[in-house]
Amino acid sequence: MNVFKDFENRIKLAVQALDAVKEKNGEVNLERLTVEPPRDPAHGDISTNAAMVLAKPLGMNPRALAELIAAQFAGDTDVTETSVAGPGFLNFRLTASFWQRLVATIVSEGAEFGRSVMGGNRKVNVEYVSANPTGPMHVGHCRGAVVGDALANLLSFAGYQVTKEYYINDAGSQIDVLANSVYLRYREALGEDIGEIPAGLYPGDYLVPVGQALKDEYGTSLRTMPESDRLALIKDVAIDAMMAMIRADLEALNVVHDVFFSERSLHANGAGAIRQAINDLTFKGHVYKGKLPPPKGQLPEDWEDREQTLFRSTDVGDDIDRPLIKSDGSYTYFAADVAYFRDKFERGFSEMIYVLGADHGGYIKRLEAVAKAVSAGEAKLTVLLCQLVKIYRNGEPVRMSKRSGDFITLRDVVDEVGVDSVRFMMLYRKSSESLDFDFAKVTEQSKDNPVFYVQYAHARCASVMRQAVETFPDLDLSPEVLAAADLSHLSHESELALIAKLGEYPRMIESAASGQEPHRVAFYLYELASLLHAHWNKGRDEPGLRFVNDKNRHSTIARLGLVYAVASVLRSGLRITGTDAPEEMR
Repeated sequence: MNVFKDFENRIKLAVQALDAVKEKNGEVNLERLTVEPPRDPAHGDISTNAAMVLAKPLGMNPRALAELIAAQFAGDTDVTETSVAGPGFLNFRLTASFWQRLVATIVSEGAEFGRSVMGGNRKVNVEYVSANPTGPMHVGHCRGAVVGDALANLLSFAGYQVTKEYYINDAGSQIDVLANSVYLRYREALGEDIGEIPAGLYPGDYLVPVGQALKDEYGTSLRTMPESDRLALIKDVAIDAMMAMIRADLEALNVVHDVFFSERSLHANGAGAIRQAINDLTFKGHVYKGKLPPPKGQLPEDWEDREQTLFRSTDVGDDIDRPLIKSDGSYTYFAADVAYFRDKFERGFSEMIYVLGADHGGYIKRLEAVAKAVSAGEAKLTVLLCQLVKIYRNGEPVRMSKRSGDFITLRDVVDEVGVDSVRFMMLYRKSSESLDFDFAKVTEQSKDNPVFYVQYAHARCASVMRQAVETFPDLDLSPEVLAAADLSHLSHESELALIAKLGEYPRMIESAASGQEPHRVAFYLYELASLLHAHWNKGRDEPGLRFVNDKNRHSTIARLGLVYAVASVLRSGLRITGTDAPEEMR
């Protein structure tokens, strides 16, 4: 049950019943009408801007219109009070019995409470991480991995058919560098003194096992093999080894993709996929022969001062036209991007989301232009940028990893603080904002550590259930019994505030999914945990508020229903973030 959608429907019916609206013969637009929690809880439980957005079309004073709408709720048994605030906001306070019924609903639905059909089962492709297969995942990839994975989980919970995809950049110059770096390690495995790793090659120790594996399988034969054959063989071996390492790193972060798409496949069969994509754009009038003026600043690799085959991307929202085929007949890197998007579109995705690092901000307009041109405006493309993560220990920057050569690996971070701390903290700030990650802060057991605070709330719920069984050994804690309990015992303002926060969960899910903002889930969980812990603390001073009361079985069962509801929502939200919901904390 979505409390806010329920009242949105009630408010719309109330508005449509007004004489001033009836006189408009259905011409009053209600799309701008919103229903949400008031900014100040003291104002009530539900707030709407209905009077403010409808006053002008109806030619009425907003406050007077709000009073008329409020009068329509005089007979609504779920509303105990209506009030008009400010220039015309209409606030509602709901009855305790309404919130008590909501607890029964949440208990019955369990961790499925809040699941939405908003997505209409539309196919969405979420591509994230997509790191070059040239080494282990570093901490810069970590945030995009978590944000992309949590977003995919969120969209799935909101009713979308989601595919988690990784684009393997296994074509291009960086793969040549990888192969040459591995060949150097192969020579080292044969006993050759390779000296210092030359500039331009990958220096990390992670390539040593790959060189050793080549030596074990091929002995010295690679030394005498024609260079082109040797390079092709080493590329295959190196890419497989790097992707195995990357998959293992991602699995350590609880990230598992549905699809790994190889860029090399676009270049297979004479680059048939790229050629077909360019042919399609040509047929639609988006391709021409011409010269590009030199861009300001540093020249990109694909700029040439001669005639090329160009994508007329400025016609579909880009800043400049983009080269597709160089003067020598080779395809640009961007041409592969076009073919890749076309492949996604032909797989039936109506929406594509790219989760990229902050340094890819220049890609947004060109990718949006590709989407418009290839799909003729039918597909939606969104690019989410993840800002940098700075790693600290007690406020001091953390040194680089020796294993990687020049960066902190994702595995370094996960191994030290645990996957739950990494995932939750990567979401505990909007992805468009930079994030400071301090090893000391994310492992301390305090309110200042959000992941501990939220997980402790779930563990506290489980502890209450265990305590209840110890107090009442014959107690049936099944959802059916808890949902059917006499929930009228849940009447304290602290209990009702906790239930009201639970009631916000379905709205938050849809809002976060619509805005593609998985950090909202983490924020909500922290707020819910805070209310639970605050209510628990009240029970210390007021024994009558304790969840388990050995002198009152009926109030205990009712409050256990509330505990079960809180645990269900915490578990649901933690599942979206990819974080564990522990039964106890040590």
